[in-house]
Amino acid sequence: MTKPTGPLSGEALCAFDETARARFAASYPETPHTLKHSLRRHPLLELEALADLAEQLPDELIEYNFSDQPIGIDGKPEPTGIPIGETIRNIGQSGSWAALKTIERHAEYAALLADLLDELRPLIEARTGRMLHTQAFVFITSPGGVTPYHFDPEHNILLQIRGSKVMTQFRAGDSSYAPDETHEAYHTGGPRELKWRDELEEGGKQFAIGPGEALFVPVMAPHYVRNGAEPSVSLSITWRSEWSFAEADARAFNKLLRKAGLKPSCPGRWPERNRAKSLAWRALRKVGLVE
Repeated sequence: MTKPTGPLSGEALCAFDETARARFAASYPETPHTLKHSLRRHPLLELEALADLAEQLPDELIEYNFSDQPIGIDGKPEPTGIPIGETIRNIGQSGSWAALKTIERHAEYAALLADLLDELRPLIEARTGRMLHTQAFVFITSPGGVTPYHFDPEHNILLQIRGSKVMTQFRAGDSSYAPDETHEAYHTGGPRELKWRDELEEGGKQFAIGPGEALFVPVMAPHYVRNGAEPSVSLSITWRSEWSFAEADARAFNKLLRKAGLKPSCPGRWPERNRAKSLAWRALRKVGLVE
């Protein structure tokens, strides 16, 4: 793997300044917002370093496909067949979208993730408690590429390193954009892709970000992304909280109730703790009645 060099290789990052941290503190965990960051031209996030990383990752930690996707898809698209290293090194011409998952398994990227999250840790833990299951992902996208409509289970800050993109976000927890049944299916092993209808568009809010800018995405907030006219590199730093896990478990328990013919109420968003349903699901899982 390419070795880190340059001014960021041995110094504290200080990626988020006082203004960015104040903005984050005022908005976390439920309000999407943009932030400034100083993490540009980091040697670990250059295309050659990312191509080297991708060639070392196991297949299950790599996802890549053609980038000219519609906003709504049914299931995951097929891989392009282009080797992942070639895909990344030639991202300007390969017409591809690539995701490198849980890159913190490599020590250099684990240190980068830890440094970034430590800057925000006091603000995060003051609101949603201890950070759990911290992970990092990198997205490399060809010009004009689309990431289809979906949601994710983590608290997420997307840092734009190279190129630009526009993310259209929709209200988290609103069944108009992601039906309760879809949440329940996801939290019991189903896909994260969402059904798209053109009439949803008017409820979305667009966030444009370029190098040196970041975007906070609340847990399970539906969104899709359009890439700009140049190749893009984005770093996603994520974490879970006991609150987010409790909501997920309550969703899973609701699926059992729905299968029994009931019409369960939607779990509450933060700061609701969804304690009864989450404990019930965890008890069933502990004794092996559910997976």
